[in-house]
Amino acid sequence: MSSDLPPTLSSAPPPAPSSGLNPAERLLNLVIALVNTNAAMTKQQVRTAVAGYSDAPSDEAFERMFERDKDMLRALGIPVVTVGTGGHTDELGYRIDQDAYALPSIDLTPAELGVLSLAAQFWQDKTLQTDITRAMVKLRAAGAGDPSADALAGLAPSVRAVGDAYGPLMEAIEARRVVTFSYRAAYNGAVLTRHVEPWRIAARDGGWYLMCFDRDRQAPRVFRMSRIESRVRVVGPVNAYEVPDFDTDAMLGTGTPGPHGEMRQAVVAVRPERASALRARAKAVPDGERAAHDAHLTESSGGLTGDPAGWDVLQVPYRSLTGMASEAAGYGAALVVLEPEPLREETVRRLTAAAALGTVVTEANHG
Repeated sequence: MSSDLPPTLSSAPPPAPSSGLNPAERLLNLVIALVNTNAAMTKQQVRTAVAGYSDAPSDEAFERMFERDKDMLRALGIPVVTVGTGGHTDELGYRIDQDAYALPSIDLTPAELGVLSLAAQFWQDKTLQTDITRAMVKLRAAGAGDPSADALAGLAPSVRAVGDAYGPLMEAIEARRVVTFSYRAAYNGAVLTRHVEPWRIAARDGGWYLMCFDRDRQAPRVFRMSRIESRVRVVGPVNAYEVPDFDTDAMLGTGTPGPHGEMRQAVVAVRPERASALRARAKAVPDGERAAHDAHLTESSGGLTGDPAGWDVLQVPYRSLTGMASEAAGYGAALVVLEPEPLREETVRRLTAAAALGTVVTEANHG
């Protein structure tokens, strides 16, 4: 009785058993073994002790697998080194150079860790939330420490959720493709269909904005993404346009619509070694103007600040009064706004409201 299989298949040897591990798992197992070996591992030890290699159907197949994996690890920047095993044999061993592979100890300043914490808060509604949270826990467990209160003061993000438009727009920006969507105008509430060439997305004053070229109006425009009413549809070919060089801040300040006005200067007094984030964009008040500001500092604080010489008086550029007041209030007693008066009043209003809220909460807890 003849076999139902073709001769070429009926005479073929049975397939070799395959390992249950995929190549990535095998590579990881190899890294763990070579990192934790006391001296070095020979090929035979790798074959018998590292999961994923024992199922190689022949010596030649193992050799090819191991050589390929070593080359892959080295290409990934993992320093697999070859060493002699010593004794009366010329057999070679393999290990990972710990000095070259190990990361240096993590030594973040409070400000640096504060920036990372800020980024983690910023992306709380994104798919990276779990990974970022785990990373921050590991950083603190590694001894990076907790950020000081001042490292985050005035910086805590108040950006609204980006919404469903973000993903399609970012894909369109990367591919330089035209998009279309329905948009509700701020000035009259009318909903119109827009056809735009997206250039960039930016967050300002708690909102997300799309900078683009409006094909219907044949002019650059800024759209607040929270006013996009429909699903963003990507249309047309890739590389359909070129993105020009432009100043994001300038476009947000003069675009339509846009929340920013002209650049203004605030004068603030800051305690030494505080408000490092604000200092990064500030400059010291000239010596010739310092005396007047010192007098203003003592008068405006009711004598609570002590010696004005113990404070740094700085000029800080800003566009949004509410945004600057929010940042200034975030530093609490470490910062006093001296000028302009509207900014000072708004900052004081926020601090007064915060103090009143704290009083209500304390009374409720003791009630």
